[in-house]
Amino acid sequence: MFFHCIKITSATFKMLALSLFFFLNIYDASAQRSKINFNRDWKFIIGDHNGAEAVTYKDESWSNVALPHSFSMPYFMSTEFYTGYGWYRKTFDIHDDIKSKRFYLEFEAAFQDAEIFLNGKKVGRHKGGYTGFLIDITEAVKNDNNVLAVRLNNLWNPRLAPRAGEHVFSGGIYRDVYLHVTSPVHVAWHGTFVTTPTANHASANIKVQTEVKNDDDESKSIVLRTDILDAKGHLVCSETVKEQIDKGQMKTIVQNMNAFNNPQLWSPEKPVLYKAVQTLMDGKTKADEYETKFGIRSLKWTADSGFFLNNKHYYLKGANVHQDHAGWGDAVTNSGFYRDVKMMKEAGFNLIRGSHYPHDPSFAEACDELGMLFWSENAFWGIGGFKAEGYWNSSAYPTKIEDEEEFEQSVLQQLGEMIRISRNHPSIITWSMSNEPFFSTGAVISKMRGLLKKQVALSKKLDATRAVAIGGAQRPLDSNRIDRLGDIAGYNGDGASISVFQSPGVASVVSEYGSVTADRPGVYSPQWGDLSKGKNGQTPAWRSGEAIWCGFDHGSIAGQTLGKMGIVDYFRIPKQAYYWYRQAYAGVPAPGEHTEAAADYLKLGADRVLVKDINGGEDVQLVVSALSKWGKVVKSAPRVTLTVIAGPGEFPTGRSIRFEQGSDIRILDGQAAIEFRSYYAGKTTIVATSPGLKPDTIKLEFEGAVRYNPAQKYTEKKYIRFETSGQKSEISTFGPNNPAFSSSSQRNSTAGFGVDANLLTFWKAADNDPTPSFTLDTEKRIAVKGINLTFPNVKQRNYSIEISNDKINWQILSKQENSTDKQLNISFDGKKTGRFIKVTFEKATLSAIAELEVSGVVLE
Repeated sequence: MFFHCIKITSATFKMLALSLFFFLNIYDASAQRSKINFNRDWKFIIGDHNGAEAVTYKDESWSNVALPHSFSMPYFMSTEFYTGYGWYRKTFDIHDDIKSKRFYLEFEAAFQDAEIFLNGKKVGRHKGGYTGFLIDITEAVKNDNNVLAVRLNNLWNPRLAPRAGEHVFSGGIYRDVYLHVTSPVHVAWHGTFVTTPTANHASANIKVQTEVKNDDDESKSIVLRTDILDAKGHLVCSETVKEQIDKGQMKTIVQNMNAFNNPQLWSPEKPVLYKAVQTLMDGKTKADEYETKFGIRSLKWTADSGFFLNNKHYYLKGANVHQDHAGWGDAVTNSGFYRDVKMMKEAGFNLIRGSHYPHDPSFAEACDELGMLFWSENAFWGIGGFKAEGYWNSSAYPTKIEDEEEFEQSVLQQLGEMIRISRNHPSIITWSMSNEPFFSTGAVISKMRGLLKKQVALSKKLDATRAVAIGGAQRPLDSNRIDRLGDIAGYNGDGASISVFQSPGVASVVSEYGSVTADRPGVYSPQWGDLSKGKNGQTPAWRSGEAIWCGFDHGSIAGQTLGKMGIVDYFRIPKQAYYWYRQAYAGVPAPGEHTEAAADYLKLGADRVLVKDINGGEDVQLVVSALSKWGKVVKSAPRVTLTVIAGPGEFPTGRSIRFEQGSDIRILDGQAAIEFRSYYAGKTTIVATSPGLKPDTIKLEFEGAVRYNPAQKYTEKKYIRFETSGQKSEISTFGPNNPAFSSSSQRNSTAGFGVDANLLTFWKAADNDPTPSFTLDTEKRIAVKGINLTFPNVKQRNYSIEISNDKINWQILSKQENSTDKQLNISFDGKKTGRFIKVTFEKATLSAIAELEVSGVVLE
């Protein structure tokens, strides 16, 4: 082994660059790695079709699609979505010496059970919808024409994580796909792990662990050289090792590099990235060249002083972010993710919580490049009002013993894949194990805790450099607490103010607060919600930060009451709440509300007019505004149509899209927006029209090798909201472990004890509370069917029960005078609807609730 790590001067850099030139060029450079984008030219059909994997299968009637793609496209926030099978097929040619190469297909994700066939032969299967996977197709690939087929389903599976969640779970190959071609001796898929054991402004150490595979039929003597390059491409450190690898084996090679001086540390203010460039030699032949971007930085979480990056204290100001976009659903481009991160960055946030599953690799890349801290979360997820089995509103942990082992393996598998794929991103500051997994049946709570412990242990084994978080850890409140099972606790909702979670003895974050439902434009407000009660104008020194729920509106099986809690709407137009944060956190003045005037003309704009990647990685964000004759955006919402009149590209609905007030494809407050993409090069002209208004036109240009043929036909995709009758009339029960708030509480009798499914604990108001009240947040809009109210004792009480959608306007459900019932059960006809249930008592000394349960039907 030999290495050098020295301070680089201009003279020594020239000398080292010259030696590097000779090192790389005395060997044969013919065996290089290739990574080929596979997003274009797929065939797709919904449903299951026998024999569709066969080379001779006739797919002419199938739809022509490109990736990323979703079963649900076009999708606009509907609560329901198609569940079942879908098939994809693609033909491709190989003109190479396949005997000397290895061939792999990389799927960045496919939801959620994928069977892969090549030339009629099954080559692999992957279960799990949020993590990438690699399929070795070497034995099935052939010269010339190949037929690839993917049989995919998004059926709910009791043994596959997640079993629950409030997002939507559309099927599809909804992230990028690549063909990798390597030599038999090569660096494994995501096979490098670069860490910085010491990192400060004076010096840094770099450790590189590299997995090298030898798929040849004989052992190999290899040489691995790792060069560390700074952001300008200058060589700052290098090490070369020689190793022997047996045939068919994979070996992890560790390179500990000496410290180098004055590193540029990665931070939100200066997101500087380095690159590890690795050259792998098989004898005198260059077998592989592999690059890994990384950042140099140090992390520290403390229970008493919060979070530190590079020994500097940061208070985390964050937002929860889901992955789906208007029209395209989960099938989002890389530039779409970049815009999302950029919007949160421009608002002054420094943290994104990836709610509640591993996100696309490009999402973390955007965080790296823009300087956004990232909380990366695994897909172990629960939902309030859960059922036992059958849909994504089930118990987070299995209720049947026969499902447990495979489910736990699913959770651990996806955690391992998330860490392997994303471990080199400096933006990622923690691995989170879960979100609200306590929404599980009582009988399996101890097993749920056991699975969290297994995840924590696996995380520390796979990556000892990052602390481990338990997301959504605000329940249970008894000895089964989960918030201390990891290094960091994330408390959602009322967890911010529950007494037992104040200075909890572990590092902690309020991982969700706010939760205000609003259509654009909404209210110019921070939506502090429950968090304001715990702040009192002061930030506790022990709290590491807070993350609003949520950054963007999203599709939700829980309905649009929950789905429209973003500070930016589904089409990526900010609400007034976004501007509040941008002014408070970033110092950018708010633009003010739109004008009350008649619309005169349309203005069509784009985030850019030139796109250089036509492989599905990039798109254009279009925004159309209705303006008054004075050039101000109006409050009215005229019907607007965007139409492609020349050139390549399409909307999620095809070559045109119509925005209407009251439609799922909405125009609100004088504006509408949509993403437009093309897989072919050419110049595109789009016109915006509206009855009685002056139209506007925009010209876009897409660059690339594959030119658009004007004779090419695009398929119009008429939008029809997907609806079934299966979920609409089901009665759910709310209360146990849902968020609860009160006007006051006595010590050790906080509101959470009134909804903890334990009759031995209870909420009690402070004796001096003039208007004692207890409020349950179902987090959904429900048609109330019943209320079950249990008191800790029998006393004569006067109280009222009310319902509200916004906590401002209340309707009376029931009034009780001189009641001595220890338990009250009331049935309702479902005509009164709302999200919040409030119980208000006449006297503080008589105000106490042991348990509140509400049953009802979840509404859109």
